[in-house]
Amino acid sequence: MHKVITKWIEPYILLETIKKDCELINDFTFDGFSKNDIKKDFLKNLNKEDFLGLYMKNVNKFYLFKGNIDIDKIFDLTPSDYILTEDIEKPFEMVDMGKAEASIIKF
Repeated sequence: MHKVITKWIEPYILLETIKKDCELINDFTFDGFSKNDIKKDFLKNLNKEDFLGLYMKNVNKFYLFKGNIDIDKIFDLTPSDYILTEDIEKPFEMVDMGKAEASIIKF
């Protein structure tokens, strides 16, 4: 299940908060030309137990973490602050369209 966060959270604070509780395994930097290939590699690496991904608006990176984090508790999120989806494309599309601030991708 993937969590698409619509509540504004400072990107640096979101990233650093996750880093406190989870191990940053890799960040996948992309540009307009390489995004689809990098995304495929990111998703392939994400398909491991206890791994989660982070994709944020206006940041040309996918982040791969190992560990678990309770984003709802840490950022005081309510169900109106995010959308849950099983559609793997929705987290990326909503961030890219500016309808979400970030997405937590978890298999």
